[in-house]
Amino acid sequence: MSYDLATAEKAAYAPFFGYMGAASAQIFTVLGAAYGTAKSAVGICSMGVMRPELIMKSVIPVIMAGIIGIYGLVVAMVLKGKVQAASAGYTLDKGFAHLAAGLTCGLCGLGAGYAIGIVGDAGVRGTAQQPRLFVGMILILIFSEVKTFLHDKPSMSSFRSWVSTV
Repeated sequence: MSYDLATAEKAAYAPFFGYMGAASAQIFTVLGAAYGTAKSAVGICSMGVMRPELIMKSVIPVIMAGIIGIYGLVVAMVLKGKVQAASAGYTLDKGFAHLAAGLTCGLCGLGAGYAIGIVGDAGVRGTAQQPRLFVGMILILIFSEVKTFLHDKPSMSSFRSWVSTV
């Protein structure tokens, strides 16, 4: 009995890993966005009691948390579009690459949403007491969200170059 590597690479369950990558990108980024939105909203509600005129200015952390969820949706749709049936040549290698790309995007989005929630909550409350903290809060929020893009960029750029060769 011989072992044929080409046959083993074309396993019928290979697309499962690709779809799990797409699902991971969406699920984890939405969890991060939801946490960031909820935590920031608590700070906005608390701040609204002290300084109701600053409520609209303090919605920025909620918007930035929502952007993380949208980013996960885009990556999930790109990954979903690349998954094919195993009979169409979709190998385990492709499935694992798509899984890795989805997990990278999703988990980075989860961490960024967590950071945005904490910074948004504390920053909004601090801005209510000292308005000069607003610019600092915005900068920290930007750097928290950029984590998603910077950590994803190497995996997605290598993913794009890999997909172009397939």
